[in-house]
Amino acid sequence: MNDAPLTPRVRRPRPKVVTLTEAAAARVKEIMAKADKPYIGLRVGVKNGGCAGQEYTLEYAEAANPLDEVVEDKGVTVLVEPKAVLFLIGTVIDYDVSRLSAKFTFQNPNETDACGCGESVTIEPATLD
Repeated sequence: MNDAPLTPRVRRPRPKVVTLTEAAAARVKEIMAKADKPYIGLRVGVKNGGCAGQEYTLEYAEAANPLDEVVEDKGVTVLVEPKAVLFLIGTVIDYDVSRLSAKFTFQNPNETDACGCGESVTIEPATLD
């Protein structure tokens, strides 16, 4: 056997699964500051549903789950559900305000289709290309 000491491998930093625009970060901070409970961050996920097959989910999190991917961006903690990580790699979450609505939007490079009403999407998992 080789008794040479092992040297730890230096790992390159992993890219963030999701990022927030300044508008999205500001809106999350504003909502959390007015909340009646202490939230630690925003939980993001993907669920089956809608006419295109999948829907994004957002909820405020009181605690991190053991397998959540934790992303810190612009002063906001984003907790990504483990089953959603491959679907969300590279996603930018924005907050859009128009004359008729205000909503969080997702700019996801893994989206392949969306329904006409904008409520559901088709997402392919990211590959290691």
